[in-house]
Amino acid sequence: MSAPTAETSEHSHPSDESGFVHDAVLLQETVAAVLGVKSLPKKQTDHLQAKGVYVDATFGRGGHSRLLLSHLADDAQLIVFDKDPAAIDVAQGLAKMDSRVQVVHDSFATLTQRLTALGISQVDGLMADLGISSPQIDDGSRGFSFMRDGAVDMRMDTSRGQSVAEWLEQVDDETLANVLYEFGEERHSRRIARAIKQMDSYDSTLELAEVIKVAHPKWQKGKHPATQSFQAMRIFINNELGDVDEFLAQSIPVLKPNGYLAVISFHSLEDRRIKQFLQRHSKGQYPEDQNLPMPPERPRYFSKPKRIAPSKDEVSHNPRARSAWLRTAMRTDVSYQPDVEA
Repeated sequence: MSAPTAETSEHSHPSDESGFVHDAVLLQETVAAVLGVKSLPKKQTDHLQAKGVYVDATFGRGGHSRLLLSHLADDAQLIVFDKDPAAIDVAQGLAKMDSRVQVVHDSFATLTQRLTALGISQVDGLMADLGISSPQIDDGSRGFSFMRDGAVDMRMDTSRGQSVAEWLEQVDDETLANVLYEFGEERHSRRIARAIKQMDSYDSTLELAEVIKVAHPKWQKGKHPATQSFQAMRIFINNELGDVDEFLAQSIPVLKPNGYLAVISFHSLEDRRIKQFLQRHSKGQYPEDQNLPMPPERPRYFSKPKRIAPSKDEVSHNPRARSAWLRTAMRTDVSYQPDVEA
């Protein structure tokens, strides 16, 4: 997927996205990481034929899944998750062509529950791309864009839940300001929140972006002043950080020993969570033990994590990749103890 806020200077049915271009970020690196190899074969005709069960927890438009499938054995399985009905349409099309693919229309926060329903207890590899896809950004009707007009929606799953417009009609100034600050790290949140709440309606993303632009006292060069506010509202309405925490916690019991976790993030709020999660579980060090005179020995569920950035060539080709980080680690051969706080 692409960066969630990287733009340049109430539907129950997905809109037509056939005209939108999408480049999967850190494509080769992510698939190599989830397969546990340093790099994929350079020749396109050489395939790894990896066996086992794998999960793409954020299918998007299927870039990572398709490359992974090309390196899986005929009897391997790939389970793909996504909230977005438009993404699910694409995934179901892929599943019709490839019997190894099974599709789950749900958040990756339901990982364990959904895999159990499929008769799967553990998997060999687990990957997730936490950015929103280019078609979601580029399609103004989805409401993610502050450069293209559309309804102020911003739901990943347009078939359920409350839109941002509906939420803005009900929320008070203080709560809105707190959301803008917490999820967008917007320093001028109170001023922007007051301006938003003075709007007559929330029918247009361009009108909302303009109100934020006028209210914002200090613009960062090369960055639209509505960037952080739009990010905050999108993260909040989709419970993105809560879902990430749930997903990471479930990755420990779901992964087999020597299985690999690979997660791409695009902003500091998500990346910090992934970094701290992998640090805790690779070192066996937990916050609740810090003030104890003799901290108990905790299990180490992951190997030393690795962090990978996109290449200069990729950023040049796809500027939306510039803020991406891939973090990956191997699940160690340690029995999972559910009483240890995730």
